[in-house]
Formats: sequence, C-alpha cells, structure tokens
Amino acid sequence: MKALRFEKTGSLDELKIQETPRPEPVPGTVLVEVKAAALNPSDVKNVLGRMRQTTVPRTPGRDFAGTIATGTETYPVGTEVFGSGGALGFTCDGSHAEFVEVPVEAVQRKPSVLTFEQAATVGIPYLTAWRAVVDAASLKPGETILITGATGAVGDAAARIAKRICKATVIGTSRRHTDAVRLKLLDYIDSLADISGGPISLSEQVRAETSGRGVEVVLDVVGGTLFEPSLRCLASGGRQVTISSSPDPKVTFSLVDFYHNESHLIGVDTTQLSFQDAGRILGELLPYFESGAFVPREDLVPVGFDGVLNAYRKLAEDRASEKYVFVPR
Repeated sequence: MKALRFEKTGSLDELKIQETPRPEPVPGTVLVEVKAAALNPSDVKNVLGRMRQTTVPRTPGRDFAGTIATGTETYPVGTEVFGSGGALGFTCDGSHAEFVEVPVEAVQRKPSVLTFEQAATVGIPYLTAWRAVVDAASLKPGETILITGATGAVGDAAARIAKRICKATVIGTSRRHTDAVRLKLLDYIDSLADISGGPISLSEQVRAETSGRGVEVVLDVVGGTLFEPSLRCLASGGRQVTISSSPDPKVTFSLVDFYHNESHLIGVDTTQLSFQDAGRILGELLPYFESGAFVPREDLVPVGFDGVLNAYRKLAEDRASEKYVFVPR
C-alpha cells in the first residue's frame, strides 16, 4: 500500500510517499481502508519532532474515516467507520495511508449524515473540546463559560458542547467585525467579547455580562497574550482550562490575584487520550452529529498523494486558510 512515512524527525523534507506492507490485523484490532483523513497542525509538529512520544519510522495521521477491510462481528467488512486519538501517528502508524490498523474500541460507526471527508475532520476538534469542557472543567448546567478562539474548530466545537450538552451560558470572543457578525448569528453563543484591543478590557466586558461575578469556566484555546486577561475573567473559585499557547509558550500572571481568587488552572493534551477514551467520547457525540446539532467545517479541501506534501508545507508555514483532508484514492 502507499503511505506517508518519515524515517526521522526534524524537517518536512523527511516526509516521503512510500510503498509499505499492508497491516495484518491481530486479535482486538480492525483494518480500515482509509477514505479520508484530516491534516491537523499536530501532524506537522509530529514530523518536525515536537511530539516527544513519537517513535520512528512512522506514518502520521490522527483522524480517519473509511470502511472496514478486515473486521469483527461488531464491525463486519464494509462497515463505514470513523475514529481518532490514542497513539495513532505517534507510537503506532497513523491514517495518512491507504489502510490503517486500529484497536476495535477506537472506531465508531460513521454518522450517516456526514461524508467521509466530513467525518474525518471532527475527531481532534471535538475530542479536544470534550476533554476540556466536560472532563477537565466539569462544566455544569447554569454555569457560564468564556471561550477564546470561538471562530476556530476547537472553539466552535467547545461552544456547541457547552450549550447543547452542558446547558451552560456561552460567551465567545472575536477580533474582527466579520467574525462578530457571524458569531452573533449562532444560537449556541449567547454573547460576545471584543478582543481587538479596544478601550474596554476583556475582563470588564465579561463582568458586565455576568453582573460583576465573572465566569465559572474559561477555555483558553489561544494562550500567549490572552492567558492573563482570560484569567482575570474568572469568578471566585473558577476554572481555566488551557490547551495551547501561541506564539510564546511562556506566560506571566499575578500569582497573588490567582490564589486570592482561589482560581484553578487545568491543562489538557489530547495526545494523552487513550484509544478507548477516544472511542467512548466519539460514541457520546454520535447522536449530536446525526441530529445536525454538531457539524464539521465547511471549507474542506481534499488532497491526494499528489498534493499532500504541499498541504503539509502550507500548514507548517501557516498558509492554509482551508481545512485539508487527505483522500488517498
């Protein structure tokens, strides 16, 4: 079969298209013929050597959708499935290939309303959002959550989960007028805070929306210069969950204010998610995909073997305005 492979990390020049043996499933695993696989920023970081757990040689790719090629009684041959998470692409070969072998608990039946390309793009964003909002923050009905980066894939997924599943009040953020106009039309975002640098600070806007109280939860998908302003938005005893810090991994904040407010800071890293947990969470999300409450991105651009290496480079150089989906056939 054809697959993307890298023999060592450190440069995208190491990523090649190669002929490799087709995997032979062992008991407890299934072989999936890949119909589509998302290209995520973490895939690029993987090849560049920024994922400490990765072993080489390796095929990257964390998300996938396809059909069962060698299956089980639960998932017979031909069953349409999707999956994500676990060690896929790090310590076991990933989905940027014609076939991928995964533990049976990692897959779920593909939502019938989604195409293969769409199903291949929801894994990492929705798994990350679930881990942050449901598992880490334990967001409760009636609480209020501030989500930075609400225009991105993870932020949008988090807003939908917070509103539809957790029954919380959602405050999003926007930098541009066009983003604000679009977000105001969404029925799962209750209000917006402007982070374009205007005269009213983020915390002042949030406290005005919450009668001076602040929010019980912040999901900060940006970090960097937004980290401390987000922290100031917390109500007493509030929880801030962070999943990223761009461009600078180091941040500063007032530790005195932090402990006087009895704030909680929680980190989430979906690369630590097991196959079993990834499959379980996708199973929880299935009814919401089927109902249309949760939807994938609309700006999907399929690329085959002839264009996938260039797509990797565009992602690495931050030149990808659309969502690339690898379609091996």
